[in-house]
Amino acid sequence: MSNEKLLQEVTKRAEAWLGPDYDEETRKEVKAMLEAEDKTPLIEAFYRDLEFGTGGLRGIMGTGTNRMNRYTVGSATQGLANYLKDCFKELPQISVAIGHDVRHRSREFAELSADIFSANGIKVYLFDGPCPTPEVSYAIRKLGCQSGVMITASHNPKEYNGYKAYWSDGAQMIAPHDVKTIEYVNAITSLDQVKWEPNKDLIQAIGKDIDEQFLADIHTLSLDPEADHRHKDMKIVYTPIHGTGKRLMYDSLKLWGFENVIHVPEQDVQSGDFPTVVSPNPENASAMAMAVAKAKETGASIVLASDPDADRIGLVVRDREGNYQLINGNQICMLLIYYIITKNLENKAMNGNEYVVKTIVTTETIKRIADANRVRCFDCYTGFKWIANVMRDMEATGRYLGGGEESYGFLAETFVRDKDSISANSLIAECAAWAADKGMSLYDVVVDIYAQYGFSRERGVSVVRPGKTGAEEIVAMMKNFRENPPKELAGSPITCIKDYSDLNCRNLKDGSVTKLDFPTTSNVLQFFTESGDKVSIRPSGTEPKIKFYVEIREDMKDKADYEATVKKAEAHIDQVLKDLGVA
Repeated sequence: MSNEKLLQEVTKRAEAWLGPDYDEETRKEVKAMLEAEDKTPLIEAFYRDLEFGTGGLRGIMGTGTNRMNRYTVGSATQGLANYLKDCFKELPQISVAIGHDVRHRSREFAELSADIFSANGIKVYLFDGPCPTPEVSYAIRKLGCQSGVMITASHNPKEYNGYKAYWSDGAQMIAPHDVKTIEYVNAITSLDQVKWEPNKDLIQAIGKDIDEQFLADIHTLSLDPEADHRHKDMKIVYTPIHGTGKRLMYDSLKLWGFENVIHVPEQDVQSGDFPTVVSPNPENASAMAMAVAKAKETGASIVLASDPDADRIGLVVRDREGNYQLINGNQICMLLIYYIITKNLENKAMNGNEYVVKTIVTTETIKRIADANRVRCFDCYTGFKWIANVMRDMEATGRYLGGGEESYGFLAETFVRDKDSISANSLIAECAAWAADKGMSLYDVVVDIYAQYGFSRERGVSVVRPGKTGAEEIVAMMKNFRENPPKELAGSPITCIKDYSDLNCRNLKDGSVTKLDFPTTSNVLQFFTESGDKVSIRPSGTEPKIKFYVEIREDMKDKADYEATVKKAEAHIDQVLKDLGVA
């Protein structure tokens, strides 16, 4: 499409927002964009509709069809309401749970959604303030709701917001409900179709009661309460990074018996500006810097964190020299799976039907741990809706021990169906107490795992390509990797290519092609090398970026060689990324 034609179409779409259906402030903003000499903001705001994808909405807040605002949120809510009314027409009363994080406009969008659901005759349980994402999943299941919504953009920059839609099992939707909901949302083509006038009698505030039930259920996950008691004075720094973890995390650690939890006061402040960090993402060292400084000041054993909607976790441990080391998402997942399996064995609680779940881009060390302990390990696509799908399939025949992904998410319980930093951080603290009983730190436990099950090192790299041209570039990059795959990485030949877009696994040694056993296709490509390395490539489903996940294997002869092996592995990863052209 030519630039002139694109501008004509964008202008036409924008002019429709000058009508009386839109509020005065919106009309002024659109008029200003139309009159501005630089048309880039106009194009970015109106070149497409903000897509309601399989996870809901996520985008920059502002005016326009490609932005998060009351009109895009309103249309999404009306579409979901219409679908719920068709799916559950036999119920005397359909209900939903709604929560939100601390971002700008999150409360506004949550209340707007509640109003529209209620206007459609749907009962709404609306949280009384910012709450963790996993608590919404919990409330859906606890209150017997048919759906739910969490207003959050997770760890995205402050300009973003999002709309996560859940089904009756407390998990984000998969087929057929995701596709059907998208159809119903796309059918909302006029604001006249949206029911804006609320029925306040159908909106019920929830809060403290759900908090207490949620925390009590999380405490049932404790595997070693005696260790928690023995190490109740262990110094733990926790930061919510300005987010919703403040609501429950301190209370959870106290309930588990930890009495020496140290705050980072500046980051206890709940603010959509995230004033002390560039990005509120606990996987970034810069976001953890203030908490690490507090740990150094107080001599804390570990640092725990959660992202703004408290579904992702962060962990920093002390190494042998007393330095604080950031533990990556793969290692957190590996550590928790190892601890849960080990403690179940110690407690003689294994029945032989246990299983764990990881995503295809998460470390294979987890599978080695599971296999060695006769625990079944399932692989699934990225995203906790797929972990929840395995849990749903195994509900009657297996015992879930835990599941997680490299992107700092873990779920230890079945009464929630999304990643949960509250339970995960509580278990990490207990794992530290259990390790202390053995004269070890969590750092020592990580090294022990590698010594026992084999060393691996992982790194994720995101290449950001915003806007319309960026989206086109990401498509071209995936096409090129499929049509011109590398022949070797870091000097090791590629022996296998898995393409989840057609579910084909190509063995390059013998030329055979087998089918991958997955419930649907996905835009993911994986390369496996002769030396045991794994590279996964996928566009993000929620952000304008393409992601590269590199996992390499190295020999570690002795635990004393850990630090040297890490350095060697990092150089190995550098070479892999260079060979991929993304270094």
